[in-house]
Amino acid sequence: VELVESGGGLVQLGESLVLSCKASGFTFSSANIDWARQRPGEGLEWVAGIFGDGTKYYSGAFEGRFIITRDNNKNTAYLQMSNLSPKDTAVYYCAKDRGPRGQGTQVTVIS
Repeated sequence: VELVESGGGLVQLGESLVLSCKASGFTFSSANIDWARQRPGEGLEWVAGIFGDGTKYYSGAFEGRFIITRDNNKNTAYLQMSNLSPKDTAVYYCAKDRGPRGQGTQVTVIS
């Protein structure tokens, strides 16, 4: 199982970013993919998940501002984040079935 996150970076307050999670080593279309984040000095925080059939579920804190999608043809999941604030500064991870995760991608939001 390999998951590689990308798309992070430095953005300003109110801007948007799209994170990608490229998967390999398993049958992507049948796996649930989750996004989680870890803010500096804090524990892992679950953000959103998507079933293989495309059903989505969100932590209440992110619904409406973050959108999770997937492209099973590309073995890739995405997290579209909008209206970002400095509180969204974190390392963002994707995970397979709430288990193995990638190395993460850093998102830094400045005001």
